[in-house]
Parts: sequence; C-alpha cells; structure tokens
Amino acid sequence: MGMRKLVDRGRLLEFMKALGRAADEPSRVYLLGGACALWHGWRSTTLDVNLNIVPDCDAIYRAIPMLKKSLSMNVELVVPNAFLPELAGWQDRSIYIESIGKAEFYHLDFYTQALSKLERSHERDLTDVASMLADGLVEPSKLRLYLDELLPKLYRYPAVDPASFQAAVEAFLEETGA
Repeated sequence: MGMRKLVDRGRLLEFMKALGRAADEPSRVYLLGGACALWHGWRSTTLDVNLNIVPDCDAIYRAIPMLKKSLSMNVELVVPNAFLPELAGWQDRSIYIESIGKAEFYHLDFYTQALSKLERSHERDLTDVASMLADGLVEPSKLRLYLDELLPKLYRYPAVDPASFQAAVEAFLEETGA
C-alpha cells in the first residue's frame, strides 16, 4: 500500500476541489481535526483529512478511495457523535469555508471539536483547542454550557468518565486563563 504523505494546506485544497467536482448532488462536507488546523494555520501539516458528509453523497464516497490513492493521503470519515454525544445545533454553528461544485465545505462546529479534543487530551489536541480559544472560535463560557449539555448523555459512552472529563475541561480552561 505504501506510506501516505503528510497533508499540507495546498494538498487539502486540491482534495477539496476534487471532491467538489465529484459531487453530483448538493452536499455539505464538514472538515474537522487536522484539516481545520491546517486551514487556520495552526499546523503546517496533518496526518489525515477527517470529514463528515451530510447528506450522504455516493459520488463523493466513491471518489474518496481514488483520491486517497492519487493524492497519497489518509482520509477518515468521522461522524460528530463518534466519541461524544452530538451537540444540539452543531450544523448551525459549523463555519462555512467555500462552495466547490455542488459541495459546500464547512469547519465542523468548533465546540464539538474542542470537547472531543479535550476528552482525548493529546498534546496536539490541547494545542489546537488553545488556538481555537485564541482565535475566538470557542468561548470558554459557551464551552462550559455545551459540556453541561453533554454530561448527562455520557452514559451511552462508557469509555468516557464524566467526572474526569469535566475536570479535564476545567483544568484546561484554568491553565489557559480562560
């Protein structure tokens, strides 16, 4: 299979243009994780492009394996509720990037991303959340409100300990002076 190359902003844009050309019906493509970090300049490269497509578009799904190969990049499909309960209104809070063909590209709701990253607490994730705060994409008071919305729903996510998660979010906000 061979090693996939790191993705930079130029290759991300090339991928987005190809996906947009492939879309044969109106679809929203939500970027998350490293792709958002690239777009905002928080990182120069990422290992993979994480995305979510709503509604499902078979033409886009069919294009992804070919693009992974031709662009030599990792692409992962991620749904917003994969690791934590879905936050109400996440689609409305997602930030528009641009339209290419029939595809509209968005940054997936930064509150959803921030809470997922804080739950994982990897060093790179914490750096990304600090960048979200610094750029005004996430406000500490709202982040706490969304955390409060999630906590009672975590029983469906046995890998996540609510008390530890809440403590991690509060500790992070305290450390960053938020």
